Amino acid sequence: MRAIDATAVPTQARGARWALAGLVVVLVLLVDQGTKALVRSSIAPGGRNDVIGPLSFLDVHNRGVAFGFLGGGGALVLVVTFSALALLLVYFARNADRPLLWLPTGLVLGGALGNLVDRIHQGYVTDFIHLPHWPAFNVADMCITGGVVALVLVLELGARSAAD
Repeated sequence: MRAIDATAVPTQARGARWALAGLVVVLVLLVDQGTKALVRSSIAPGGRNDVIGPLSFLDVHNRGVAFGFLGGGGALVLVVTFSALALLLVYFARNADRPLLWLPTGLVLGGALGNLVDRIHQGYVTDFIHLPHWPAFNVADMCITGGVVALVLVLELGARSAAD
């Protein structure tokens, strides 16, 4: 009869969390790049399609980061993006055993990579979702924002449960 290795279970769980984070990254990239390709093929740059109520789709070329901040930042934007991604990956590697951390990690990485693909291939990010009184954004932006909110919740809930 074989002895059970007590360290195998945590390693398997960590591997499963990396796999889940990777799956989220791939899904975000597919949806983000697919929707951007659809917009680029169906809406002229600067054009607008009304969807429903106040929601419309545009084809906006964003050369900055969130809301056009650091427009024309070029290399600086890439360095900041790669640095933030590296920090997030290091944090996840050290804390992958934290429950649900894989979800915000996958959302933020997938969104950041989706916008990075645009920057590298086109020199700008395609933003297309428009609501009144708000700058245009895309699926990657929604995932980054939702991922950051989820990360704060995961960290806060983990801190509270550790304190109990």
